[in-house]
Amino acid sequence: MLRAAIWDMDGTLVDTAEQHFRAWVDACREKGRDFTRDDFTATFGRRNPEILAYLFGDRLGRGEAEAFADRKEELYREAARHGIDLLPGVAALMEGLHQLGFKQAIGSSAPRANLEMILESTGIDRYLGAVVGMEDTTRGKPDPQVFRVAAQRLGVEPKNAVVFEDAVAGVQAARAGGMRCVAVRFVGHHSAETLREAGADIVVGSLAELDAAGVARLIEA
Repeated sequence: MLRAAIWDMDGTLVDTAEQHFRAWVDACREKGRDFTRDDFTATFGRRNPEILAYLFGDRLGRGEAEAFADRKEELYREAARHGIDLLPGVAALMEGLHQLGFKQAIGSSAPRANLEMILESTGIDRYLGAVVGMEDTTRGKPDPQVFRVAAQRLGVEPKNAVVFEDAVAGVQAARAGGMRCVAVRFVGHHSAETLREAGADIVVGSLAELDAAGVARLIEA
């Protein structure tokens, strides 16, 4: 039986939340709009098109919205290019899953350039059979499209896949896609209760609390 582990990126594998927040603050300031912590919480884990719709409604034309999103990501990459580290437990768990024969993929709302920068910085690309980002989808989480595309590219049935997430929208997307879900609270954007209500099978404070055998048992259950 082929099995898959599909990883969200920001907040799950790495913590670049503060760099994203500062980039949104600075980009929005250039547009004359404040960006608050409440805005960040409300939009965390979503694709840029959905975030811009939340922030500006239909006030930005397509070209203006694309330029704004590019500027925000440029600011983010400038801030995040140095000092990106994997969160606790990630390296050991990815290696353990690899040893058990799991196929692994990234399923993220982030633009591909951001994902490639992080993969290059952390060296985890050697575990991955697919990388699915914003450009590969037309619908953002909680729609399951990103995870279904990842599973399809790995050649694994959704019922044999486990998604690792930190956001409510991501947990909902995993469950809507027919997959198991592990929610990690290390970054702490959502409470354990909220993540369980969204459908997480397991909620952990850190991925160091898990081992590959425990993940495998989720699929077998």
